[in-house]
Amino acid sequence: MSSAIVQKFALEKYGARIHLFGCDIDNLTASEAVNRVESFIQQGGSHCYFALNVHKVVAFRSSPELCQIANRSELVTADGQPIVWVSKWLGKPIKQRLTGADLMGHLIQMAAEKQYRVYLLGGRPEVLQRAVNSYRVRFPRLQIAGYRHGYWADDEENDIVAAIRDARPDMLFLGMSSPHKELFMDRRLNELQVPFTMGVGGTLDIVAGVTRRAPLWIQRIGFEWLWRVMQEPRRMFKRYLFDGIRFFYIVIEEVFIKRSRSSPESR
Repeated sequence: MSSAIVQKFALEKYGARIHLFGCDIDNLTASEAVNRVESFIQQGGSHCYFALNVHKVVAFRSSPELCQIANRSELVTADGQPIVWVSKWLGKPIKQRLTGADLMGHLIQMAAEKQYRVYLLGGRPEVLQRAVNSYRVRFPRLQIAGYRHGYWADDEENDIVAAIRDARPDMLFLGMSSPHKELFMDRRLNELQVPFTMGVGGTLDIVAGVTRRAPLWIQRIGFEWLWRVMQEPRRMFKRYLFDGIRFFYIVIEEVFIKRSRSSPESR
């Protein structure tokens, strides 16, 4: 089934996408997103996921290719709380923030319950092994089709893709940084022949217990970014500072675009 047909079916069942920052975002609850992924598995073919946050909105300006990848993805969710806030300010309210980490958690649970096969690719070898062990303890019925760390030479990539394809997973989770995971996914999606592929960034570190997510109350008020800065100040402070400034100006542009389109002169 073609990607266009799948997206048409999804829109009819779950509702229209919301267009913000040059990207179409699926307006779904967590349970609706999980149902969407299961429909991908049942339909076959190859589908991918894109998590939209402030960092990627900013990256769109210097990397139009990343924006194109987002718009080729069959499932896009608002990973960052500021995306949800802006959607409400612009009159296009997104139902909820759905991070890649949260969605992966829901999908792993579904996979264990329904015996879907998963493959984990990415992370440092010791961290990946700890994550696999953690999943095996928490979900004894989870079928892990295979796993591999995220460090390889260019000439190894074909063998890695072949190994994943031969393992026949229903879902592939990429524990890599951006934009590496998005570029790999877009470049190799059809060759992988996995019904659903998603990048999960540092989620494997969380599963392994190497890093911790912010408490739920901090997540709910939209300050998980501050928690990350406190955990990794040297790496995260500049990123969030400069991304925040750039995102502010991008939001202003979105406001003017919306006003210009709704003004009488533009009709």
